[in-house]
Amino acid sequence: MYAHGAVEKYLNDAAAKLPAPGGGSVSALAGALAAAMSEMSANFTTGKKKFADVQDRIVEMLAGLEACRRELVALVDEDVEAYGEVDGAYSMPKDTRQQKVERREAIQNALRTAMKAPLRVMEQCALVAKMADQLVEVGNPNLITDVGVSAILAEAACEAARLNVEINLKYIHDADVARDTRRRMDEWSRIARQCRERTTRAVLRYLAA
Repeated sequence: MYAHGAVEKYLNDAAAKLPAPGGGSVSALAGALAAAMSEMSANFTTGKKKFADVQDRIVEMLAGLEACRRELVALVDEDVEAYGEVDGAYSMPKDTRQQKVERREAIQNALRTAMKAPLRVMEQCALVAKMADQLVEVGNPNLITDVGVSAILAEAACEAARLNVEINLKYIHDADVARDTRRRMDEWSRIARQCRERTTRAVLRYLAA
């Protein structure tokens, strides 16, 4: 769909009067860019004698960042597809009592499905933020501001994805699901925020030195 298409096409569709791509998909794209920035820094660190003592850590981070980036790119499209299910459920007929029951059940199922993509975006962005937090201390300092960008984008994408979960939770009639989902989101938000704070402090210290 969009993952292997032109950036201009994606942006035009996101800006147009279309139901999707929307906030969840855009959050995934921002998260993928966050992963790419840390991945670039790691690529400029690996294989250099100056950083030989941290090569194993860098190689491990590279693998993790690439996995996050690929997952987030896939979520760009998965979120669009999930929204289509929600739209379809709300379009179901509601003339009879049975139709209303079926429509209500379809909407609840579609909303739960629609939450999955932005929840995964949050989880992946928290991982990206954690790796940026490590990379800022051991990576090539010539790329330190790119690691800062990575951390800032990761937190922003994490919080943006959260909004897209919350709008679905608002209409899900299951308090246990809402409670468990918010517990997980709180943890990912905390990780992303704390890692971004530490990373940006490290970047600013380096710039001021």
